[in-house]
Amino acid sequence: MSFRFKQFAIQDDRCAMKVGTDGVLLGAWAPGGTHILDVGTGCGLIALMMTQRFPKAHIDAIDIDVATVEQAKENGANAFLSRVQDWQGSYDLIVSNPPYFQNSLKNPDKGRQTARHTDTLSYQELLSHSARLLTENGCLALILPAEAETEVCEMAAQEGFVLARVTRVYFKVSKPVRRVMLLFERTRNTDRFADGAQIDSLVLENETGGRSAAYSELCKEFYL
Repeated sequence: MSFRFKQFAIQDDRCAMKVGTDGVLLGAWAPGGTHILDVGTGCGLIALMMTQRFPKAHIDAIDIDVATVEQAKENGANAFLSRVQDWQGSYDLIVSNPPYFQNSLKNPDKGRQTARHTDTLSYQELLSHSARLLTENGCLALILPAEAETEVCEMAAQEGFVLARVTRVYFKVSKPVRRVMLLFERTRNTDRFADGAQIDSLVLENETGGRSAAYSELCKEFYL
């Protein structure tokens, strides 16, 4: 299937994980950098969003599925076939919409199983290898299920990360929080958030069922 954004189009028919709201949110929300790594890039969506936002940055994207990497390259991402555990480099920003199912029933489709479950990339591995790849002042931006927030924040602290920002995502005002976007810093950047972690929220749907004003504003450079 093809998805057209304002400045690029995405094909995702050969990717296990399709274009989705999570990726769009993270790609629009994450801060910038000069050297950026997208871990688990899938069809290349987040890497391409970061390329649009930060055209002077060098952006690498990695994934462990051959067909996915090929399609990400065709979409225009600078994609490579690699696990983050094996990747080498130095980055001031890492972004990831990682696998997040830990104990749920697995999809019979092997590609979707790999993309959605943490068997091949646990939260602990993602955090420890991000710490290895980031510069001293680097940042890690993630989008996760809301129920993973406490666990991941505790793991991140053990890896030496400092929590800089939390955005809790609600699909509707009346519904519980479903996703959380987390920004971790290797060292506290007081220029970014002088008073510690910034905590905010984002509701995706307005009263009439359309995109909320805040959601539209966040993604206005991408959605048609």
